[in-house]
Amino acid sequence: MEHENPNPQKSKQDEVACVNCGAKVSFAPGTDSLTCEFCGAVNKIEVDETLRKEAIQEIDFHEFLRKGEDTSVKIEVTTISCDGCGASTTFDPSVVSDTCDFCDNPLVAANAHTSSVIQPKAMLPFKVKEKEGHDMFKNWLKKLWFAPNKLKTYAKSEKLAGIYTPYWTYDADTYTQYSGERGDDYTVTDTDDEGNETTTTHTDWTYVSGRVSRFFDDVMIPASKTLPKKLVHELEPWDLENLVPFDTKYLSGFKSETYQIGLEEGYASAQQKMEPTIVSDINRDIGGDRQRINSKSTAYNDITFKHILLPIWLSAYRYNEKVYRFMINGRTGEVQGERPWSWIKITLAVLAVLAIIGVIWYFAKK
Repeated sequence: MEHENPNPQKSKQDEVACVNCGAKVSFAPGTDSLTCEFCGAVNKIEVDETLRKEAIQEIDFHEFLRKGEDTSVKIEVTTISCDGCGASTTFDPSVVSDTCDFCDNPLVAANAHTSSVIQPKAMLPFKVKEKEGHDMFKNWLKKLWFAPNKLKTYAKSEKLAGIYTPYWTYDADTYTQYSGERGDDYTVTDTDDEGNETTTTHTDWTYVSGRVSRFFDDVMIPASKTLPKKLVHELEPWDLENLVPFDTKYLSGFKSETYQIGLEEGYASAQQKMEPTIVSDINRDIGGDRQRINSKSTAYNDITFKHILLPIWLSAYRYNEKVYRFMINGRTGEVQGERPWSWIKITLAVLAVLAIIGVIWYFAKK
């Protein structure tokens, strides 16, 4: 029989304890509750609507920098840094040893330390369950051509790690002054003495200048240096409209990574991410068949940010001493991963193709 308790409590180890039996409870993905594996009690997580609205409010970027991080809300976390990949994740002090979820390297409890970090303002709780994620992993592997047989064997036994990874999101109103040239194509047809026509394309270039504006909303920058950027970006989009206030109850049963990229460094990356869109806007504004941008200057106004945690199912596996990672968006189920190749299978496939070509050529010559 399940019992519903609205107010989970903190244990001495700063873990969420079941109010029914006192055992440790874990957040159940896809729900708004924590479940107890011992007595089956359901401990509902209540979300204050006022806090929900505050969680999605933006923070003024320049004002925050002016006041300094010392004025921000901090939380104490026990983390352990991996010597192999540099990932810094939360660590259970009662565990003697463990392996890194990001690279499968061994972790030593003696390297764990407690530090004070900026508290995330909001988060997206896990929605995809572990079993669903494991099925996605296996389905992804089935579609891989020329994958080593050992990889599929690995998938049968490996568990996924649920990781909350840190992100910065940035908003900005941009105004860009530019100068350049607009190219309009035209054709010229020439006729030689024998009456043959030759058509060539020429471009008439005209000097232009102007201004474009663009509001960027929630430009997402991973605050971790551990995961491959390309794969992390491919996990987007995220349903940020469903952000909830940061609550350690959602972390129960999962790990979280602390940020390695600071607020200012993240903003510099956000500007780089905005750049292609601004260039595209300028080219569209110039018009014509071709465009040249000679100079541009962008002003960034009303810059705001949020510090949030997003859920990722992660598996790191080793093959021939190299680490490969597989990731799932813990909200949408979007799958991304790195994969090894079996050169034996590729070689056999190439030889088979060559053999078929050889047979076809032999009979074609007869």
